[in-house]
Amino acid sequence: MGHGGESRRTRAYDGELGAAVARAQQGDEAAFAVAYRIVQPGLLGYLRGLVGDDAEDVASDAWLEIARDLGRFKGDGAGFRGWTATIARHRALDHLRRQRVRPRPAALEQDVLELPGVHSTQDQALETLSTEHALELVRGLPRDQAEAVLLRVVVGLDGPAAARVLGKRPGAVRTAAYRGLKRLAEQLGVDGVTDEASRTLGESK
Repeated sequence: MGHGGESRRTRAYDGELGAAVARAQQGDEAAFAVAYRIVQPGLLGYLRGLVGDDAEDVASDAWLEIARDLGRFKGDGAGFRGWTATIARHRALDHLRRQRVRPRPAALEQDVLELPGVHSTQDQALETLSTEHALELVRGLPRDQAEAVLLRVVVGLDGPAAARVLGKRPGAVRTAAYRGLKRLAEQLGVDGVTDEASRTLGESK
């Protein structure tokens, strides 16, 4: 996230990602590896927020489905990021149903907390989180807020894309992400998150 929507770095990655996906759909295995390298860190962070220590296994299942259905995908790099997040979420919910436990936020790896692009106040708040502190704070968020924050900040989706993944209205996801980031910032003692988050999350109405 950042001013004007996605950050410059996320847009650059999505350009590279879109090109890699197009080549992968033509059978280029190296290009598929490039797409995996770009998408996997954020996807794994999102899954850690849903299934905790089982994230690696769920991610593996998701990538098997992604590889199997790659020929059906139509869209650009940003669209591919949202498509893979939707598949990963379905696999996570299947896993949780099998385990008969509720989705639970878990520790986010430090590498996915190193947010790209121009630093807004909420970016700074999240960047100060250690892995264990993230676990403690994200566990305190309602599930809708935690998942919205993960999709917007960790996966890097815009408001409409995150809403499609969650099957909700963009406004509801924007509000949940705003409230989650505000709560995290308040717990970290970061000032100004209310106005900053309102501006940066308001780009997708």
